[in-house]
Formats: sequence, structure tokens, C-alpha cells
Amino acid sequence: MAFQTYSLFVLSIIMISFGHVENRLNLLQLQNDIDQLKADFNSSHSDVADGGPIFTEKLSSWTERNEQRIIMSQIISMYLKMLENTDRSKAHVRNITEELHTLKESLSDGSKKIEDLKDLTKLQMNDLKIQRKAVNELFSVLQKLVGTSSSHKRKRSQFPRLCKC
Repeated sequence: MAFQTYSLFVLSIIMISFGHVENRLNLLQLQNDIDQLKADFNSSHSDVADGGPIFTEKLSSWTERNEQRIIMSQIISMYLKMLENTDRSKAHVRNITEELHTLKESLSDGSKKIEDLKDLTKLQMNDLKIQRKAVNELFSVLQKLVGTSSSHKRKRSQFPRLCKC
């Protein structure tokens, strides 16, 4: 039961956030498809609640729209990977997969950002050539960081202040 609720919740947030819900009927059909998928996976099993949610908890710390696009693109990828090994002859599986692919296409910039993050984790920072390149880029990186934080401050200070006379 918990997995079903979480799955629908995550997909609902994704669809609503990015304007893919033309009407509530589409979401209701998706809910019916997810209910059937839950039955396929026996998601009412008692171990589903163990350890808490796997996706919805992560969404709460990603608050900015661009951040959400990154995490949601990864979550959709995980669902698609999970559904690769399911029976595609079932209509509800096809419907869910199709909707997920549509959503993933709309979040392609998030997928690219995920790949960039993965590439960063693969850098061998003990490699002398990588270290040299990193040192050469350090000032530029710091400039971007300082520029970003100061532009936020400038934006805030540009708002007219109310006189407290």
C-alpha cells in the first residue's frame, strides 16, 4: 500500500510540476494502471514499509525547480529501469512506461546534469594531469561561485524598500 501511494505521489508531482497533466482523467487512468502494477508486484507485502520511502523523502530536500528537474529525471530513469523487466504485454505496464518516457523527454536537461555529476565523481583527483587542469580552472570556478552568490544579493537589494516612518 505504501509503495503504491508513494509511486502515485511521485508521478503526480512530476506530471503536475511540468505541465503534463492535460486533465484529471489522465491522472486517474494512471492511478488505475499503477494499482494494477502494485498488484503485479505484490506491493501490499509487509516489507514495503521497512526503511521508509525511497523516492518521496529525497524530493523534499530538492526545492528549486531546476533542482527538482534533476532529481525527477533520475527517479523516472529508475522507474523505467525497473519496468524493463516487467511483462510489456500488459496494457497498464505499457501505459505507465509510455507516460514515463514522455516525462523523461521533457526532463532531458535534468538527465544531462545527472551525467555531468556522474562524470565529476569519476575524475581521478590523484592524477597529476587532472590536478594541473583543476588548478588552472580554480580561479574561474571561484569567480563563478562568487558571481552567483553576489548576483542573488543584488537581486534582493534592488527591491524597493518600504519607508518605516
